[in-house]
Amino acid sequence: MGKLNYLVIHCTATPEGKEVTKDDIIRWHTNPKHQGGRGWRRQGYADMVYRDGSLVNILPFDQDDEVDAWEISNGAKGINGISRHVVYAGGVDKTGKKAKDTRTDEQKATLETYVKFMLLRHPHIQVLGHNQAPGANKACPSFDVPKWLKAIGIADKHIYKS
Repeated sequence: MGKLNYLVIHCTATPEGKEVTKDDIIRWHTNPKHQGGRGWRRQGYADMVYRDGSLVNILPFDQDDEVDAWEISNGAKGINGISRHVVYAGGVDKTGKKAKDTRTDEQKATLETYVKFMLLRHPHIQVLGHNQAPGANKACPSFDVPKWLKAIGIADKHIYKS
């Protein structure tokens, strides 16, 4: 628990075109391992962007600058207590084996609005991809977050540098 410092962008690592729901995420993360889950107490993301661009809240949070215990999700080990995590459905090719930026135009628009809203609400935070988080050894979110942030006009001070 601490001051909100980061917004971390993730992908679900599901094949291009596959529908994924909030309930899928909760089940994948919180079901016991013997039931195909990770056995976590909480899911890894606060919000999710569906393929059609709609945004759904997975883990409730308030809009203040403190990450309270009830707001912590398991998105990136080591920084969860000072981060908010958003995920988009997709992130791998149709075979499910290779990382690929599968964001639809609708997802890109929603993610842009989401990031800009978060920066207006929390002007001190930095935005990063899960693959930039300390200790992360993943392709997630399957696109170059700093490059995308620059392309949508985000100031350098809000772009995490690993």
